[in-house]
Amino acid sequence: MTVSILLFLPVVAAVLTLFFKNEVAKHAALFFALVELGLAISFVTGFVPNASIQYLVDVPWIPQFGIYFSAGIDGISMVMVLLTTVLVPLIILSTYEHQYKNGKAIYALILFMQAGLLTVFTALDGFLFYVGWEAALIPIYFICALWGGENRIRVNIKFFIYTFAGSLFMLVAIIYLYLQTPNKLYDIHSFYELSLSMKQQTWIFWGFFIAFAIKMPVFPFHTWQPDTYTEAPTAGTMMLSGIMLKMGIYGVIRWLIPNAPIAFAYWGYYALILSVIGIVYGSVIAFKQKDGKRLVAYSSIAHVGLIAAGIFAWSVQGLQGAMIQMVSHGINVVGMFFIWDIISRRLGTRDISLMGGIAKVAPKFSIAFLIIVLGTVALPLTNGFVGEFLLLKGVYNYTIVFAAVAGLTIIFGAVYMLRMYKNVMQGELNELTATFTDIKGSEKLVLGIICALIIIIGVYPQPLLHLSEASITNLFQTVSAKFAAAKF
Repeated sequence: MTVSILLFLPVVAAVLTLFFKNEVAKHAALFFALVELGLAISFVTGFVPNASIQYLVDVPWIPQFGIYFSAGIDGISMVMVLLTTVLVPLIILSTYEHQYKNGKAIYALILFMQAGLLTVFTALDGFLFYVGWEAALIPIYFICALWGGENRIRVNIKFFIYTFAGSLFMLVAIIYLYLQTPNKLYDIHSFYELSLSMKQQTWIFWGFFIAFAIKMPVFPFHTWQPDTYTEAPTAGTMMLSGIMLKMGIYGVIRWLIPNAPIAFAYWGYYALILSVIGIVYGSVIAFKQKDGKRLVAYSSIAHVGLIAAGIFAWSVQGLQGAMIQMVSHGINVVGMFFIWDIISRRLGTRDISLMGGIAKVAPKFSIAFLIIVLGTVALPLTNGFVGEFLLLKGVYNYTIVFAAVAGLTIIFGAVYMLRMYKNVMQGELNELTATFTDIKGSEKLVLGIICALIIIIGVYPQPLLHLSEASITNLFQTVSAKFAAAKF
C-alpha cells in the first residue's frame, strides 16, 4: 500500500459528496473523513519509526520536464498526516448544528482541501509540493468567500493576494533548484545533494521563507490572519488555523533548512528575532480584544511564533518541540474556535464584555472550555506543556535572552486566556446569558474528543515524540554537518 490512496481518496470523496443532498452530504463527508482516518491509523501501525521514507509512490508524471508523482512518509510527515486526518472529521462534525446554503459544496471543498494538505505533507517532488500548496489554497478561498462574514470579500482578496504572492517566491526558488540539478529533476533528494554558494542559498532561503512566513504567519507577514480568521466561517477558520498554517512550519523543516543550510545558519538569527517579536506582539494585541474569535486569532500568532523560534534556534529539542506543538496547537485552536462558534450561535455575539455567568447554566460546556483553555496556556499534564517546554529549552540553548522573551507567551497567554474565561463563564448571569443552553449531541462529542486528546497527549506524549524522533535527529545531524563543513 502506498501513500497515493491517502491523497486520492479525499478527491474522490469530494466529487461523490456533490451528488448527495445537503443534509446527507455532511454524513457522507464525515464517513469519508473517518475512512481516511482509518487508513492513516493503518499506516501508523505499519510504520517503522526510523529516518527512512515509507509507503513510497514514485511514478512519471511529466517526465520530459523531470516531474514525477513522488510522495512518501517519514516520521515528520507521519505526524502531520495524523494531525490532518484526526482534525478533518472533527471539523466536519462541528458543523452539524449549522445550516449552510448549498451545504454539500462546503463539505466537498473541505475534503478537496484535505487532499491538498496531505499532498504538501508527503510530497517528495518540488513540483508536486507546489501543486499541493496551491490546491489547498483554492478551496479555502471559496469557503471564506461564499460562507464568510459581511466583510468576507475584502478580507478574502487580501488573504489570497498575500498567500498567492508568497507562493510565487517559493515557485521561483523551486525552479531555480531544479535548474541546478544535473539531471534536471524536481526530486527533493536531488535538491539536498546540490552544493550551492552562499549567495545562491541566500536567494533560496528568502524565496522559501517569505512563502512559509506568510502561511504561518510570522511577524510582519501576519496582517492577513486576524481578519481572515474572524470573517471566515468557523469550519474555514478551523482548517486554516488547525492544519493549513502548519504547511508553513512543515515547509521550513522539510524544504527551507535542508536546501539552504548555510544561508539558514546566517539568516536564521534574523528569522528567530522576527519570531520572538511575533510572540510578544500577538500576546499584547490579544490583551485588548473584546471579540473572542479575534482574541484566539492573535493568540495563535503568539503560539506559532514560539514554534518558529524553536525551529530557528536549531536544536533537536526545539525541532521535536515544534513537531508535537504543531499537533497540540492544532487540537487546541480548533477547540477554542468551536467554543466561540457555540457561544456565537447561542448568543448572537462574540463580545466578551456582554457575557458572564454561563458556567451556572452550562456546567458541561464550562468544564470543556476550561480544559481547552488550560491546554492552550500549557498547564503541566496538558498537551500544550510538552511542546512549549521543549521549544523553550531549544531557544534557551541558543540564548537565554530570547528564551526569557519567548517565555512571555506562557505568562501573557495565561493572563488573557484565564481572564477571558472568567469574564465569559464566571460572575452573574444577565439577560443575554440566562438563556444559554448546555452542549448536547455533536457538540458534546467534538468537545469530548478534543478534551480527551489534550489530556492524553499531555500525560503520555511519548508515542508522538517517538514517531518523529529518528527523522528529526537525522535532519539535525545532516544539516549540522553542512554547517561544520562551511565553518559555521
